[in-house]
Amino acid sequence: MKKPAAPANRPTGADHEHVERMSTWMAILLVILVALLINQLQWILLPFVISGLLAYICTPAIEWLQARTRWPRGLFAVATFLVLLLFACLLGLLGLPSMITGIKGIVTDFQGIVTSAARGAIGNSKVTLLGEPMNAEQLAGAIVTGVRDWLGSAGRLATLATASFATMFGMILTLVLLFYFLFSGPVVARGLLALMPPGQRPLIQHVATQVNPVLRRYFIGVIVVVAYASTAAYVGLGFFLGIPHAVFLALLTGLLEMIPVIGPIAAAVIAGLVAVRYATGIGPIIAYAVYATALRLSIDQLFGPIVLGSAARVHPVVIIFCFLAGGVLFGIVGIILAVPAALVVRTTLAILYDEPQAAPGRK
Repeated sequence: MKKPAAPANRPTGADHEHVERMSTWMAILLVILVALLINQLQWILLPFVISGLLAYICTPAIEWLQARTRWPRGLFAVATFLVLLLFACLLGLLGLPSMITGIKGIVTDFQGIVTSAARGAIGNSKVTLLGEPMNAEQLAGAIVTGVRDWLGSAGRLATLATASFATMFGMILTLVLLFYFLFSGPVVARGLLALMPPGQRPLIQHVATQVNPVLRRYFIGVIVVVAYASTAAYVGLGFFLGIPHAVFLALLTGLLEMIPVIGPIAAAVIAGLVAVRYATGIGPIIAYAVYATALRLSIDQLFGPIVLGSAARVHPVVIIFCFLAGGVLFGIVGIILAVPAALVVRTTLAILYDEPQAAPGRK
């Protein structure tokens, strides 16, 4: 009788037999160790994750250019880094000075802005707050006093200063790591593979080759969502609301969309500060709130899950669950890595269970 052929999506030979005996307990142990590591080091890992994903997205272009021209890979890696750095600098020059001016105006005239918003909301009438009737000026004074007391509480300003310093340091570290990952990404990948037990390396390499196109499709979906977020934000902020710096805010909204949950919140807060700064009453503030809610619903509950689910061949409900579960368990790092990790797990299980995987053109 003819011997049946080995499944196409598994390693063969002695390596395959060795992997088959060890895969179950080794996979469980590896998952537990990785989960504990991410949970304990999530803030330290954040610059590594962001820079690593950016390098992973840019690597196909670098390798394509290298193959077409036969020039050294490092040359295109450096060029890619300089292009990304130039784009970041242009984005900063486009909106950072005016943004700082706007935030400074909010800080210096915070009470006047709150008073104007309160007067636009209640007019000359009074509202009862905690059993005490207040007009617009008194309500604004209570809000400003509450904010001042919150900032003046023990250690609050020190915490904000520490967070600001950590953010600046993290941004610089991310740029440094991005350069290294772009320049020597294959070397880093081989070094990580060398940390694995020798008997597991064939399986890991095979899983990497199978999961790579799946992750590529997912990140293409992320780029589509970023483009949609930027376009929709510009239409809402520029055409309908007429908020200054709409181009910068739209680009920032799209870029921050790459960081699920946390990024959109940051973009909404920044655009909201600008909207409050230039608002002439309560009407524009309410209009901005409606815009922000509509934008988030269209991205988080409709466009994003559909596009990402279609790109990754995963149901939109699974995408939403991954974001929420990753955020609760592992913070920002978990949110960023939730869907890619789910895709890796799905592909790995399909290989271990001898299940055929979908062709690139099918769901």
